[in-house]
Amino acid sequence: MFSISAALSGFFLGASLIIAIGAQNAFILRQGLLRSHVFVLCLICALSDALLIAAGVAGLGTLVSRSPLLISVVTVGGAVFLGTYAAMAFRRALHPGVMQAGAPQVLGLKAAVATCLAFTFLNPHVYLDTVVLLGSLSAAYEGTDRMVYGAGAAVASFVWFFGLGYGARLLQPVFAKPAAWRVLDVIIGFVMGLLATSLLVRFFASA
Repeated sequence: MFSISAALSGFFLGASLIIAIGAQNAFILRQGLLRSHVFVLCLICALSDALLIAAGVAGLGTLVSRSPLLISVVTVGGAVFLGTYAAMAFRRALHPGVMQAGAPQVLGLKAAVATCLAFTFLNPHVYLDTVVLLGSLSAAYEGTDRMVYGAGAAVASFVWFFGLGYGARLLQPVFAKPAAWRVLDVIIGFVMGLLATSLLVRFFASA
């Protein structure tokens, strides 16, 4: 038997960590509005989270937290990537397009998958949240309950990303206007820029 409380604890903690506005969520929201590769991208995000959560629950979180070099490399790489994407978002805001199939802003499948993977694995916050934090908190449970705790957190990722990706289309009428895309891209640009800045500040503060 396993404890339902362990599953619920994992689910709600996982949800609280991924629902905050971040790089992954902004990207999935935009792709959902465009109805572009939604299923594949949501699946990649959810499976990636599940993989990292499993690694953290298995004890990888302790190893990652003890490797300053690894954290530094991921931090700098993530800052560069997020800063570049922020610049791209601001550039799009200057030339917004009406949401439609074949619009200039729509990424091909390979480019979309590559971007999604970069947002996932070049973002230190992902490792700190899923591997280190969730992994360390799983130590409060033993045996089957520990696995159930991790499963609950993974389920939260699936629910959130698919809900965000497919729920975004409810806003499609609003984003039929170029002005709405301009606002969204400006917001995305600021979010990405702030994340990149916070990573650089953290890097130089720990140097």
